[in-house]
Amino acid sequence: MARIAGVDLPMKKRVEYGLTYIYGIGLTSSRAILTATGISFDKRVHELSEDEVASIRKEIQAGFQVEGDLRKKVAMDIKALMDMGSYRGLRHRKGLPVRGQKTKTNARTRKGKKRTVGAKAK
Repeated sequence: MARIAGVDLPMKKRVEYGLTYIYGIGLTSSRAILTATGISFDKRVHELSEDEVASIRKEIQAGFQVEGDLRKKVAMDIKALMDMGSYRGLRHRKGLPVRGQKTKTNARTRKGKKRTVGAKAK
C-alpha cells in the first residue's frame, strides 16, 4: 500500500496518474516529481519499492505544499479577501461566482437551488 502525504494511492494506476490523487499535485507536478526521482512514468503504484516511495515522499516534502497545509492556505487567502472587503471577498461572502461569470441564467452551483419569486397564493 503506497501512502504518501496521508493519501492511499490507487494500486493499479500508473504512478504519474496515481500521484494526482494528492491534493495540490496535478499531472505536470507529478511528472516533475517522477523525473526528479528517476522513476519511470509507466510503472504501476503497486510495483513501487519502499525506497522509491520514500524518495517520492521526500521530493514532495521538499518542493510542494499539499493536502492539509494547502487547504489551510487557500482558506486563509479567501478569509483575507473577505476581511479586506475586496470585490472578490464580497462575492465569496454572498456565495456568488467570483471570477466574472454571468449570474442571470447560470451559476446554479454557487447560488444553490432555484427559488421562485412572486408566486402568490390565490
